[in-house]
Amino acid sequence: MDSTELNRLRAGSHLSAGNAYVEALFEAYLEDAADVPEEWRRYFDALPGVADGGADMPHSRVVRHFERLGRNRLKARPERVAAEVSSAHERAQIRVLELITAYRHRGHRKARLDPLGLWQRTPVPELELAYHRLTDADLDTVFETGSAQFFEQDVRAPLRDIVAVLERIYCGTLGVEYMHITNAEEQLWVRERLESARGAPVFSPETKFSILDRLSAAEGLERHLHARFPGTKRFGLEGAEALICLLNEALQRLGEKGCVETVIGMAHRGRLNVLVNILGKDPKDLFDEFEGVMPETDRNGDVKYHQGFSTNVMTPGGEMHLALAFNPSHLEIVAPVVAGSVRARQDRRRDYAGDKVVPLILHGDAAFAGQGVVMETLQMSQTRGFKVGGTVHVIVNNQIGFTTSRVEDARSTEYCTEIAKLVQAPILHVNGDDPEACVFAMQLAVDYRMRFKKDVVIDLVCYRRRGHNEAEDPTKTQPLMYRAVARHPTTRSLYADRLVAESAVSREEVEALVGLYRFALDTGDRMALSLVQEPDTSLFVDWQPYLGSRVQAAVETGVPLPRLRELATRANAVPDGFPLHRQVRKVLDDRHLMTNGEAPLNWGYAETLAYATLLDDGYDVRLTGQDVGVGTFSHRHASLYSQEDGKRIVPLNKISAETTFDIYDSLLSEEAVLAFEYGYGATSPRTLVVWEAQFGDFANGAQVVIDQFVVSGETKWARLCGLVMLLPHGYEGQGPEHSSARLERYLQLCAEQNIQVCIPTTPAQIFHLLRRQVAQQVRRPLVALTPKSLLRHKHAVSSLEELADGAFRPVLGEVEDLDPDGVSRLVMCSGKVYYDLLEARREAGLENVALVRLEQLYSFPEEELGAVIAPYRKLDAAVWCQEEPMNQGAWYSSQHHMHAVLERHDPSLRLVYAGREAFAAPAGGYAALHARRQRRLVRDALFGHGESEDAGESAEAAERT
Repeated sequence: MDSTELNRLRAGSHLSAGNAYVEALFEAYLEDAADVPEEWRRYFDALPGVADGGADMPHSRVVRHFERLGRNRLKARPERVAAEVSSAHERAQIRVLELITAYRHRGHRKARLDPLGLWQRTPVPELELAYHRLTDADLDTVFETGSAQFFEQDVRAPLRDIVAVLERIYCGTLGVEYMHITNAEEQLWVRERLESARGAPVFSPETKFSILDRLSAAEGLERHLHARFPGTKRFGLEGAEALICLLNEALQRLGEKGCVETVIGMAHRGRLNVLVNILGKDPKDLFDEFEGVMPETDRNGDVKYHQGFSTNVMTPGGEMHLALAFNPSHLEIVAPVVAGSVRARQDRRRDYAGDKVVPLILHGDAAFAGQGVVMETLQMSQTRGFKVGGTVHVIVNNQIGFTTSRVEDARSTEYCTEIAKLVQAPILHVNGDDPEACVFAMQLAVDYRMRFKKDVVIDLVCYRRRGHNEAEDPTKTQPLMYRAVARHPTTRSLYADRLVAESAVSREEVEALVGLYRFALDTGDRMALSLVQEPDTSLFVDWQPYLGSRVQAAVETGVPLPRLRELATRANAVPDGFPLHRQVRKVLDDRHLMTNGEAPLNWGYAETLAYATLLDDGYDVRLTGQDVGVGTFSHRHASLYSQEDGKRIVPLNKISAETTFDIYDSLLSEEAVLAFEYGYGATSPRTLVVWEAQFGDFANGAQVVIDQFVVSGETKWARLCGLVMLLPHGYEGQGPEHSSARLERYLQLCAEQNIQVCIPTTPAQIFHLLRRQVAQQVRRPLVALTPKSLLRHKHAVSSLEELADGAFRPVLGEVEDLDPDGVSRLVMCSGKVYYDLLEARREAGLENVALVRLEQLYSFPEEELGAVIAPYRKLDAAVWCQEEPMNQGAWYSSQHHMHAVLERHDPSLRLVYAGREAFAAPAGGYAALHARRQRRLVRDALFGHGESEDAGESAEAAERT
């Protein structure tokens, strides 16, 4: 067994704090069991040889006995071995080891982390000698340090030296929390890295000069902007300039370890500084934004501190592509978007270990502690469908959220980082006024992430020199804090003084750096280090084919029948002997009948065939959401499970060796998961990215993602995304939370051709709609309201030929052979209510009512609708029928489009409404009430208000009933 494995096993014991500690406890137990804590006494009492009454003697006596025998033999003179040895030192040794362990657990609580010195920290008694029954008299006594690596030459030292080195390691300007990590190898690795550096990492003169240079750049830009654009919002980095040193070190070290892409997410604090000094944005472009110069574009754009950027830099390991994600003011929502983008890049490179693409996310302290999406993102960080090999998190902890600085108001925990313990991430709290400690923390963080492929957090404790924005006076609410800030030197000046005192640089060199940066700003030079002038374009994602395109309604999406049947057979192939559930076996048997033309196709099979054909066409497919493998309504069965050992197989993954079908049941999250999928879709144009809500209503929990990214990302940031949202929708009497996907919200957000909103009602329609999403030369989100009861409805079926021929049709006309001249009433609708109308019309034997389905509500198909109703020249009534209440659904958002079509068809026609009246909730909670309302809206649509056989029963009376 090698030493690494031995250390791992040793540290992996639940007794770990170093074997010396446990051995010393056992020694004390054998001397006097009463001197050992009760829990240890119980443990030792149960040991073999002790529990059965066997006698043992302290090992130290045996060791010393043989040592003395050896010395006596060498001296050739006898020496009497003492019968007893003093146990006082051994007991003190135990206490010293307990003290060492206490520093590892609690040292961070004594660390000097606040640059302003305002923190009122609670005393830590566990770090006092007296707590461990040690005194000043023990300071010069030599003790074992166990497995610690405090001293280069020896594992023994006077207690005075042991305490001094513990203070330097754990209570200096870097305080590390890592003892909560249960994985012994990870915990031991962090400990060895910290303790081997002994609290004083050694940097070369060149590294120190580079740190000073980056601090000068960070401060120089803020000073320049403050002088040139006083009072203008920029959310400056002043007080947190060490962030630029941190990021520069992260990128160089990641590159050295083989990373070729880094995706950065951050809110607005310090964003302009990062854009210029890390990513190399041209300062002139930034100045133009401050001066209000508009680019030549038809986009609405966004404020300067939300803008993203991409560039290539050179690192010790080669060229690296950097991408700073665009970010709205919903501070933490960018984290899962970045993670999704990283996963897409990793999948594109087949970098499944996460070695080549790394996420780096910056947070604010108040946001990290306060936003729920932080927990969701951390929780999914190690799940199969969403892991990215770990994220390096940096919290820009300026100790104040807007105007709130009292911890009692900001959070319920000592630190803002407590949530990171959820995934057992090591947490490195570092004083922002010690840039060398900051750089060391980043080195440790990057190395940990690259080795263990898990999240790691740096808490950069700093301050905010100005208000929340530069137009706000912070002294109104924080007079004491800003009194301290006013007299506090900048990080650059403190570090410069330190280097001058060390004779590492001269005062003239310090001033020269400041002057050089100011000159570079004035001349328009790029400020970032190591920018690549001619970047390797293979590192980019190519979006060129999709720029400037419009949604195409009539894209050819049919698949030849022989190929369709062949793919259908492969999509349903199950290995011989694979034990399926009997209901799943019935589903697959039915699909074989559908393939052979012996039964009509249902929804689930048509959707499966859409994925199979896309995979065969060379597109990857990614499908996530809660229960998507089977489908919330048990219609999909893309994931099959052995009834013997639970093994999962996905037949669609066998369609092509060149493409992948990734299907993952997600954690119970909407916000983070949808944001992740948006990030994935915005990075992978040749992948059909699908997120399905368990019920369409549940997308409510992701409204920030929908508002800030899905519907507005293109007009704000020119970011294309082909994400598909499948939202089960339909009124089946299941109550207000399982009926409506809130169609009205999506329609209200529609403008500038930003998204597509469709309500397909046949299996052929969903087949062609999904294929259209990648077949058209445009990448825009698709919101598809999908059915629940229609998944198995006897009329909601299609033939294999309908999949082989044709395309998605935005409008479906009358299905029965009605005489156009005999049609006097036109009923338009969308979704499930169509089948209720169809059955009621057939029961009533009506031949004067034509039913037309709007399968796409945005972009509204005015031309197609006009063509469908053109034959009906003798209409005297036009109706819009919907299941949703009047104030919801499509009525208010789409009626003007229908009015326009009807106006062109017959100016005398007026559109009337048939549906539920306005409700505060989407639906009723009682099945009987639902059924009565459903019957009434169907009758109103077909016969008109008060003209059905139940005309005598008023709507008001029905409601009272």
